Amino acid sequence: MARELDGATVLAQLPATGARLVAANDREYPGALMDLFDPPAGLFVRGDRLDRLEPRVAIVGARNCSPAGREIASILGGALAGAGVCVVSGGALGIDAAAHRGALEEGTSVSVLGSGIDHAYPPQNRQLLERVVTSGALVSEYPPGVPALPFRFPARNRIIAALSRAVVVVEGAVGSGSMITADHALDIGREVFAVPGPVAGPLSAVPHFLIREGATLIRGPEDLLSDLGLEPVAAGVSGSEGAAPPSPQGLGSAERRVWEALTVSSAPDRLASLTGLSLPEAVSALVGLEMRRLVIQMGGRYERRPMGGGST
Repeated sequence: MARELDGATVLAQLPATGARLVAANDREYPGALMDLFDPPAGLFVRGDRLDRLEPRVAIVGARNCSPAGREIASILGGALAGAGVCVVSGGALGIDAAAHRGALEEGTSVSVLGSGIDHAYPPQNRQLLERVVTSGALVSEYPPGVPALPFRFPARNRIIAALSRAVVVVEGAVGSGSMITADHALDIGREVFAVPGPVAGPLSAVPHFLIREGATLIRGPEDLLSDLGLEPVAAGVSGSEGAAPPSPQGLGSAERRVWEALTVSSAPDRLASLTGLSLPEAVSALVGLEMRRLVIQMGGRYERRPMGGGST
């Protein structure tokens, strides 16, 4: 039986949840949602005002992501937040959670729920979602008491797309929700970016399909910020200007030369040319840096992890 909602009862429940109702005629209501065929009549919000959390870019992807995908999402989230962007995602396990965490290290994030505003889902991410409330906002079109059910997540995805200037897809298998979000984004004229992965990898299916259909391929944060016309302003974002971070201790000669040359996302052959090493020597040095968790490979190119993410 469908759950009948009484408006007065819903409003009476909001103070206990710490949420507020932002109706479509309110100043805080994001006008970008009106690009949807079926915009929500209102949003339930916990946290900061949505009109202060701008501009916004979404990062979405697989729940059962790879470790590399999780790291990429975190790096991209941090780079966007460091450039003054609010990162939007769905609060799910995997890529969503990694994007939120990366963003919260540098700035703000918005999580769009597929459940009532008082229902932290998945429960494993309860603490993360509370951090989002503190630095950004939780958003739902569903009032308190509404459970998380499968059909609500595709509906949630349209809000993620509409809230955002652009959508970045990091991993996604055939039939995944990240494809639904990308479809919504394309339908309403949002930019779509995708991170490539292993050619035969199942989690590369959605990004590679989108790239073939015209989405912009990005290799890392430098590509994304450049394509969005943004400048990195936070320390530690790849490609930012200013004093270079100190080289990690304990590196061999080749590793140190490669590390010092790796100021932007680069392929092994470029690093070999910059350092004067042979290609096998450069690759060996990169493997050593990767084993020390000092660099990460994305789409065949390498870049430094944020300092603090590896051994020094």
